[in-house]
Amino acid sequence: MKGKILVTGGTGYIGSHTVVELQNAGYEVVIIDNLSNSNIEVLDGIEKITGVRPIFVKADCTDINALTKLFEENPGINGIINFAASKAVGESVQKPLLYYRNNLVTLINLLELMPKYGTKGIVFSSSCTVYGEPDKNPVDENAPIKKATSPYGNTKQISEEIITDYIHSGAPIKSVILRYFNPVGAHPSAEIGELPNGVPQNLIPYLTQTAIGIRKELSVFGNDYNTPDGSCIRDFINVVDLAKAHVTALERMLEDKSEETLEIFNLGTGVGLSVLELINSFERATGVKVPHKIVGRRSGDIEKVWADPAKANNVLGWKATTSIDDTMRSAWNWQLKLRERGIM
Repeated sequence: MKGKILVTGGTGYIGSHTVVELQNAGYEVVIIDNLSNSNIEVLDGIEKITGVRPIFVKADCTDINALTKLFEENPGINGIINFAASKAVGESVQKPLLYYRNNLVTLINLLELMPKYGTKGIVFSSSCTVYGEPDKNPVDENAPIKKATSPYGNTKQISEEIITDYIHSGAPIKSVILRYFNPVGAHPSAEIGELPNGVPQNLIPYLTQTAIGIRKELSVFGNDYNTPDGSCIRDFINVVDLAKAHVTALERMLEDKSEETLEIFNLGTGVGLSVLELINSFERATGVKVPHKIVGRRSGDIEKVWADPAKANNVLGWKATTSIDDTMRSAWNWQLKLRERGIM
């Protein structure tokens, strides 16, 4: 084994795909998750893909006693990948204190315990939301951080500041902050994927649920933006490509491939795709039509944002390689698998 890694929120969407890539790369994985937005059966999917069932602890990362117990019972955790956070923009506006408590207290608890238990580094799951409506596209890591438009976005900005301040204080740890653009798709095996509780907040699960007949139609928020077809533009990145970037970042940090104690990378494809283009891609890749209608703009939506991934490509040695059509096929196959299993 290469080492023991703690993955917080490891039964969630991006977390579970990252656990698969970590285990495939030879790491021993310990997952902590309170299952507030995920399902214990995800562990079965991970085991089917990798042949290994990760250690699982059901607990809340805001509970420092539960986290301490985990470190005591699983000695030798070399690194942490932190996905444990509430992540729905709309909900964060309605429940700001929930978001500040979950997202910030979790991080503070982890950082506090790392030196005590000899944990060398933490990979932090951040977001392109920190750039807000960017001055220009594509967006590189030097783009200005804009005032957050939601408590969720603000927790990502504050978390980055907490990590920076802690490392600058002389704490004996390293960190890599990964700012993702829009993760989509599912594992090609269709054993794991995005499984939202209730009505999906994210575009792709709503799209696939519409395509299979669970939802009546997909709403496209606005067709009057300053973009070629009037719909918003995003950088949609395959979730497996994204997961692999975490393993690369972790290895860079644990193997001291960089002298920097803190590094930041944008993770995206470098290609902007509109919402209407994404629907067309899904229909082209699967042969399934998606009933959709244009509705008014949604408050807080960014007009267009996509990544300049040059730093991740050149410094980290990572690149997004999966085509958007293959990604859409994987999302559809996952939806079909859920139907087959009687889940939705």
